[in-house]
Formats: sequence, C-alpha cells, structure tokens
Amino acid sequence: MIATKTVHIALYDGLADWEIGHVTPYLRKNGCQVITVAQQPEPVTTMGGLSVLPDRTLDQLRPQDSAMLVLPGAGDWERAIPPFAAKAREFLAAGVPVAAICGATSALAAEGLLDDRKHTSSVAPVLEMTGYAGGAHYREADAVTDRDVITAGPTEPVAFAREILARLELLEPAVLDAWFRLYAHSDVSAYEVAVAAEGAGGAAG
Repeated sequence: MIATKTVHIALYDGLADWEIGHVTPYLRKNGCQVITVAQQPEPVTTMGGLSVLPDRTLDQLRPQDSAMLVLPGAGDWERAIPPFAAKAREFLAAGVPVAAICGATSALAAEGLLDDRKHTSSVAPVLEMTGYAGGAHYREADAVTDRDVITAGPTEPVAFAREILARLELLEPAVLDAWFRLYAHSDVSAYEVAVAAEGAGGAAG
C-alpha cells in the first residue's frame, strides 16, 4: 500500500471531462485526497464548459508530496500538456507513478517517456506523429501499465480508472474486477460485489 494518499490531477483549458469522471469519485471514496494542479491559479474551462479553480499551480507540485500524477487529455494537447509531461519525468525519476489518457499519452511520447515502456493510446499512428521511438512497445489494449506509467485511449475512461485504482491498491482485486465489469460492461452480476465494497455510499450515481 502506498503511504501517501494525495493524488494530483492536472487541469488545463479544453480538458476532456469524461476521461477522469470515473476515477475521481473512487479515489475520494477510498481515502485519497484529490488535488488539482494547473499552470496558473486562474480557473480553467473544460471541454464540457465547466469552470474549475485549481488547488495548486504546477510550480508548487513536488513528487514527494504525491502518490500519483494523473494527466487527462485535452483538445489542444500540444499547447496544454507538455509542461505537465516534463513534470511527469520528475515524478517517474522519483518513483512516483503517472497516469495519462488520450492526448496526454502523446505528450508523454513527445517527452520520450514511452520510448521503452509498453503503452497504448487512441491509435498507434497518433503517437507516431510525435516522432517518438517507442512504436515497438505499443499495445492494442484498453489500458496498459508498465513501470509506473499508465496509459489509455480516449474511449477507455473506465479501464483507465481500473489501472489507477489497481496501482494505488485501493480495491481488492476481486472487487476491482467486479467494479470494472459493472461500469464497463453493465454486468448486473457484478453489482452486489461492487456495491458491498463501497459500504453505505453505494455505487456512484
């Protein structure tokens, strides 16, 4: 179990709201403090039009204060995410995991962080456009975890959440499997196990 229970979520204009919508409630339900981080202290506007005031600025973010850095995608990832990918390099050097989805995987690729790690994204050609050297390590999968880096494509927010919850050891494997089957596949047979593990709060939504 990772001792530090603070998870940092990156914020930037054009953030893809749905890509972190499954994981943030379950981080909080399972004892994590969720802290948002942006480059500037002003509110950011998500792709869905939500205005979000960040808790911290990027220059205040230190790996030793965190259990994980989560990078959602954004419409203009080339502008918004590279500074966070540079910070991700610091996190990985310190042994703190990083989770990236959609355009954030491209930012990690451009930073060279996927050159020697198994990973996934939306489709392989998207990452190839970054000029990275990790094409041989690309995997066709809903989400991939390799050496403290979690990656997923834009259509896989539930699998992305699954990998984050697993890496942080927040749910027992059998419960996490039930949770994934419930939210990814509407598997009614998984409902009882998933909800029982959440206590009185019940399933999200």
